[in-house]
Amino acid sequence: MARKTVRDVSRRDFLLGAGTVGIAGLAGCASQRALQPARADGGAGGQSTLTADGSSTVYPIANTASQRWNGNPPSSDTEYWPHGEFDIDTTQNLADHFASKYGFEPTAVRSTPPFRANIALSHSGTGVKAVSEGRVDMGNSSAPVTDELPDASQEVLDSFVDHVVGVDGQPIVVSEEIFEAGVTGVTATELKQIYRKEITNWSAIGGPDKTIRVIGRAEGSGTDTAFRANLYGDPDASISPDVRKGQNQQVSQLVEQSDNAIAYLALKFVSENGPVRPISLEVDGTVYEYGKNLGAREYPLSRDLHMYTWKNTSRKEAAFLDLILSDFGQEICVASNNYFKLPADRQQNQREKLPSP
Repeated sequence: MARKTVRDVSRRDFLLGAGTVGIAGLAGCASQRALQPARADGGAGGQSTLTADGSSTVYPIANTASQRWNGNPPSSDTEYWPHGEFDIDTTQNLADHFASKYGFEPTAVRSTPPFRANIALSHSGTGVKAVSEGRVDMGNSSAPVTDELPDASQEVLDSFVDHVVGVDGQPIVVSEEIFEAGVTGVTATELKQIYRKEITNWSAIGGPDKTIRVIGRAEGSGTDTAFRANLYGDPDASISPDVRKGQNQQVSQLVEQSDNAIAYLALKFVSENGPVRPISLEVDGTVYEYGKNLGAREYPLSRDLHMYTWKNTSRKEAAFLDLILSDFGQEICVASNNYFKLPADRQQNQREKLPSP
């Protein structure tokens, strides 16, 4: 039975279909959670620290938010807490402002927030599993939990609360030498063939006579799951990259060091004139280009960026998410990291998921 992936499964003909992949360790997650000690704020890890783990794609957003939060700059420090620019009327320090809305006592002390935020870096699958098992408060993922944990029971899936914090327009990139040799775009069909080793030389698509070095993300990363789900219509689609890397940063470095590589990356790790060059992707006659229309909902490699909580989002989690979902957070934490901010209606919808202050 087909299931929804990162975007709407009906988006394009070549996106139709879905598959399943196996994962161990989800059985008993709900019972493990039930054994966690009760806490006043409903979060894992105690009230003094908010914890998150997961996707290297979502990490820049969560980490930027944690840096501002833990710094807790006073309202007079408009460089780091420009509240007036975002119509926030407050005399409180940054973290104090958002935390006090959810009942936390403000400290009024720089670098001493009402609770600290600790953001770890791993993979999407690792993050969602960690939150389901009660090891962290939030699991960061660049793919839906339904794709990351396809064998999880409906009871487990229904226990996740999906907080979408931004949008990534996942670009295709090549080594600078390949771009300069004339390969400035590919079609969706060519891209699928490249990752299945049906096209192995750049000359087949108008490039130099060089073997294509195909680079992918590690299996279990949300970027890899989203790429296969959105391009092939199946998060378990068989592809054959020459090498896989666990983090976006590692993929970017490998493409830069190569003279014949192709890869897929999160927007955060790409710049128009950098050594890792974004190329266009043509889908059904429409050309999607970096800096122009990668944020379009029709772009097949566009995907939501998620921060999952478990069951009832706690006051601690809500306060931190309220920062990211505010106009201030969307600009400072999302747009400054080269991701797309949520449209106003989606931003409001996500804020309405948070418990009432």
